Parts: sequence; structure tokens; C-alpha cells
Amino acid sequence: MRLRWVLAVFGLALAAAALQQMEVTAQSAGQGTQQAPTGFDEKNNGLVDDATHAADRKTFDEVETIEEGLGPLYNAQSCRECHQNPVSGGSSQITELRVGHLGRDGRFRNPRIPIARGTEVITGRSLVNDRAICPNGQFPDTEIQERVPANETIRTFRLSLNLLGDGFVEAVADETLIELARSQCASSAGKICGQVLRVPVVEAPGETRVGRFGWKNQHASLLSFAGDAYLNEMGITTRLFPNEITKLCNVAEDPNSKPGPDGLDDVDKFARFMRATKAPARDQIRAETRPARRGSRLFDSIGCGICHVRALTTAPAGTTINGGMFTIPEALGLKTFHPFSDFLLHDVGTGDGIVMAMEEHYGRDVYVRWKNLSSAHSNRTANKLRTAPLWGVRLRPRLMHDGQTLTLLDAIRRHRGEASEAAVRFERLNRDDREALLEFLRSL
Repeated sequence: MRLRWVLAVFGLALAAAALQQMEVTAQSAGQGTQQAPTGFDEKNNGLVDDATHAADRKTFDEVETIEEGLGPLYNAQSCRECHQNPVSGGSSQITELRVGHLGRDGRFRNPRIPIARGTEVITGRSLVNDRAICPNGQFPDTEIQERVPANETIRTFRLSLNLLGDGFVEAVADETLIELARSQCASSAGKICGQVLRVPVVEAPGETRVGRFGWKNQHASLLSFAGDAYLNEMGITTRLFPNEITKLCNVAEDPNSKPGPDGLDDVDKFARFMRATKAPARDQIRAETRPARRGSRLFDSIGCGICHVRALTTAPAGTTINGGMFTIPEALGLKTFHPFSDFLLHDVGTGDGIVMAMEEHYGRDVYVRWKNLSSAHSNRTANKLRTAPLWGVRLRPRLMHDGQTLTLLDAIRRHRGEASEAAVRFERLNRDDREALLEFLRSL
């Protein structure tokens, strides 16, 4: 039995090493690559000049007002409010509430949230907003606060995500993620199989791409992601999402965000800001310690690195992505970065049972014939979540998708499902080796 376990661990280590090598070289065979810049200095990664990046960050940080279109339903007044640790664009302790219920067929259904004393019902989204702009002086008798009905029995909180370095994530070719999923499944005899979802690119109607942003991989484009968040988290309408969640209390002209003299509106600047951010930096002092170096080797040998992939390389500069709406620039092309994630969906026993709402994430016109849309696979995602990138994990006091886990040790012990064997192997390590692996995670 002991020999069988050792051989299994050795096999996983070889699989992880092979995957790691494949990720780094998949896009760069025969071509020169560079390491992606890292840091928390709020300087840009070379995509734009410092003045432009500072201006985009100011837009990202700006507090919205009712006159500018805030609400009527919303969670935050600025992007920074949910993405600010340790700098603008980072992760945070802020959570959002999502609910729903099972239909008679056992499949997930989006909630029906009554507002205005039941005279209007909010549908088409699993998100429940925490805040509303009225009743107020102009609408003293209009009650629109969303509250969860008792029959919406599937409930979860989700932490806001880190956005730093996401320009590199966006620039990874679809084929790299697809091959990762295939190789995982093959090397683990079907025990670990990341799910690939092709999702709409909102700015390119009819076009789809492999999702990689959000806990359910609901977006592949940072512009789409920005437009979604601007509407659903702040209530600001744009050219991408022109329809308010409710017209009650609405006083600003739609779309709320309009192009400035440079032809760009807020979501263009949000996307450019995210694309220009540096990747989260490691704690180099801790990373060079002997325990952290040993923990790094153990991380791979017990199988963590199969899903928490160390390195990915972006597509070459000049590659057109997002349905032809974005061309990868030199600053993002052929850059190797270290997210410790495969950006695929997995069931690791912590799924919340919620399926992404098409109308919420892609707008009311959900009947567009999107090419290769993975809608038929969406219900398979109910108990799956995107592999959490571990870059910057040392800066997060709350862990896992719901923020309910407070220590790295407890986070590892929550892993089940596809991660069961890796979790068991962790428990079989001696005390010093377990501490070494935790020390490695504290360096990320």
C-alpha cells in the first residue's frame, strides 16, 4: 500500500511538471518570451504611459453619484470600493450576495425579487443588490430595496476578485486553456478535468471566447467584464449594457456613461486600467527561505499544481482576440506570468449551486446566436468555480469564494471533489512538511 501511494504521488508530480512545462511553452515555442512585470507600485506594465495610467486609475477610483447614474440598485459607488487591497485593482474583503432556487426538474432557477411593495419583480439575475438610492427626497414613497424571499433557498456570498495582472490573463490564447483542460483529464485518468466555457464577448455580438474572469468564468473580455460590473454592481448603464435593472427612481439619462472628447467612456478606461496593471508580486524575502523553497516542491509533488498552475504565457503581440475587438500589444504579448491558476472551472466540494444568469451577464438580448456558446453546459457549472489564482493570496485575510475560511490550513482542508486526493496527500505529510507548504503559500 505504501509503495502504491508513493508511485501515485510520483506520477502526479510528473504530471504537474509536464503540465507546467506545457503551459510555459505552449505559446512560445521557438520565440523569445519575457517575464511579466510585477509589483504594487501602481505603475503601468508598459501598455500606456504613466500619466494615462494615473488618469485611468482616477476614473476607476471615482465615486459615482445619483446624478451620474448611480443605482437605482447597487452594491458600491466606485470600482475601488470592491477592488482595493493593497492598491486599486487588488482584492478585498467585500462580498456580494447571490441567491436562487431549484425548479421542479431539479435545475437551478434565478430568483424573483419583489420591490416597490410587490408591484415590480426583479428577474434574470442571481445577484441581490445590498443598496438602493431611494426612498429619498425626490421619491419619498418609493421602496425598492431588494430583500431575499424565503423560497429562494440557495444562498451564497462571493468575494470580490483581484484584478491586478488580468491583462495578461486576457491575453492567454483560448487554445492554451483548452489544452490545459485536456491534459489534466488525460494525466489524472479523468479525476481532474477543468471545464472550459465559451461565453459571449458583449462588445462583439455573436462572438464567443473561452471564459476566464469571474467566479463562474462568465467573461473572457475585460471590457465585457467592466460593463457587467458597472451595471450590476453600481447601476451605471453603458453602450454595452444600456438597460437599467429598474426604472423606478431613475433620474439620469441612459446610457449613463458617454464617450468623452477622446472617444472613450468609463468602461473603456476601466478595461485599459486593468490591462495595464502589473501582476501581483511575491514576497521575495519569504520566498527565498529554505522552508518556502521546500514547500514549493511539495506543492507540486502532492498535486496542487495541476489546477493551481504556476505559469502561463500569453499569445504573441499582434494576435487579435475578443471577436476582433482587441489586438494584443507588445506590452502583453509573449509574457510569462505566474497566477497559480488554470482559470478553468472545477468541482472542489465548495460549489454554491448557482448557475450564471445569462441576462445579467450579457444583457437582455440573450437570444443572439452566439457562436459555439456553451449554454448547454451551463447547468454543469452549478457546483463548480474557477480555480482561485493564488498570486497575492498572502494579502487576503478571507479565503475561498465565500470568504468564510480564515486560514490557509483550513482552506486546504475544505478541498474535496476533484481536489480530494491532493488534500489527502497534504494530510499525510509530516508536520514540518505541512508547515513548509504553508510557508510557500505565505510567500505568494
